[in-house]
Amino acid sequence: MKKFFITILTVSFALPLCSQEIGLQLYSLRNQFKTDIEGSLKTIADWGIDKVEGGDTYGMKEAEFQKLLERYEIEVVGIGVDYNDLKKDLTAIADKADSYGAKYLMCPWIPHKGDDFTLEDTEKAIALFNKAGAYFKTRGLSFTYHMHGYEFRPHGDGTLFDLMAEKATDFDFEMDVYWVQHGGEDPMKLLNRYPDKFKLMHLKDMAKGLAGNDSGHEDVETNVVLGSGQIDIAGLVKRGKELGIEYMFIEDESSRVLEQVPQSLKYLKGL
Repeated sequence: MKKFFITILTVSFALPLCSQEIGLQLYSLRNQFKTDIEGSLKTIADWGIDKVEGGDTYGMKEAEFQKLLERYEIEVVGIGVDYNDLKKDLTAIADKADSYGAKYLMCPWIPHKGDDFTLEDTEKAIALFNKAGAYFKTRGLSFTYHMHGYEFRPHGDGTLFDLMAEKATDFDFEMDVYWVQHGGEDPMKLLNRYPDKFKLMHLKDMAKGLAGNDSGHEDVETNVVLGSGQIDIAGLVKRGKELGIEYMFIEDESSRVLEQVPQSLKYLKGL
């Protein structure tokens, strides 16, 4: 099974850049998994992708799902963790990561009332993430929070995200470039402002003309082929590579995912 690596050549840097692997966020094929789990994993393997971020087995027993991953030579390098589960059994979460051989844990959402994401929500999340992250470090795991845009609401001289980044002693972040831009922030400026804070990245392009907001919600059909939307995917991939971001996961939530992911891979290979 071939691996899909992305190598970017540059003459503007004296030091060699680190290798960069492109993977897939399994949520991209959530609808396909509902009817054909094995066929969906085979599709991923046929695309040449062997690194994924996941955690859900889509109704299949975990042991059986892991056997299919092994059959199609797909490695789960990161798993998603529900916010409320972080308040319960951290040992069980770490054990699950170990069972997959995953290095990264990612929380994708901070619960809040409606669209009202507050300073109190932020401070509670920071405390929880630092506590969880400190434990996960003892297990050799890296814990990240995946922003969704509502964190870029004003706070002090910056945003609530700036507060999170300042107080994040035992956790890091996964940048979803779509949600950063959708929330009103510039993904490139954020990478440059916090070059050591982002350990993972979601590559997702936004349809041209979409203004965005800080709600954390949007029509999934605004996910377009990488390089065809309004986000500087090429620049962000290059900068992420320079910063040593280990994995960049394509995430395409649209109904056109089966058509778009191969096109996005072609675009990335062209870089």
